[in-house]
Amino acid sequence: MARPKRTEQLTDLHDAIKETAWKQIAEFGAPTLSLRAIARELGITAPAIYNYFKRRDDLVTALIIDAYTSLGDWQINARDEARVDDLAGRLERSGIAYRDWALTYPQRYQLIFGTPIPGYEAPMERVMPSAARSLGVLLSVVEALRVAGRLKADNFPQPLPGYEESFEVWKKYGGEADILSLSITVLIWSHVHGLVSLEIARNNPPFGVSGKEMYLYELKSLNQQFIEE
Repeated sequence: MARPKRTEQLTDLHDAIKETAWKQIAEFGAPTLSLRAIARELGITAPAIYNYFKRRDDLVTALIIDAYTSLGDWQINARDEARVDDLAGRLERSGIAYRDWALTYPQRYQLIFGTPIPGYEAPMERVMPSAARSLGVLLSVVEALRVAGRLKADNFPQPLPGYEESFEVWKKYGGEADILSLSITVLIWSHVHGLVSLEIARNNPPFGVSGKEMYLYELKSLNQQFIEE
């Protein structure tokens, strides 16, 4: 049997390191992530793992990027199952995908949205493109509603002074966006994020058999609140 090529070996080990890291996070939590522990688990030397990730923080950054990318993919696939002109359906489907992904990959969700890892600061230049792509799924639907004249936004609060820089950051990583659409997108995200975070922490209010019923109710309420029929 032919031996695998070196490039295949490197790819396999690179992926194995990340998979082992996710297992560590699931069992012990992200703050305990250790390159040496991962090396022991894989049966390789510590210097060998440093060929792929020189520091623990480099590995954490790679995991965060993978998590955001996966979340974005789930939402894009779900959104695009609805017709382009079915904006209510596209909004609801992307919202459902957000919860489904979080419940399928709770460790990934907690890594990007949960308690910060002490001493770790994500490098914006590397993380923001995938993070913006994830939020951009919802934004694309909200912006389409605005362009179609179907976005309910009467008396929506104006951004506070000092937030201009935040919008410029978004443009750099997420592309051009109307400020109103981006503001409403963040508000909608805060609603669904709050419910999903409570459910993952098993702190959701005791209504319905699971958090699904309340979540779907909230999605429909958001559609009614922001979409002009």
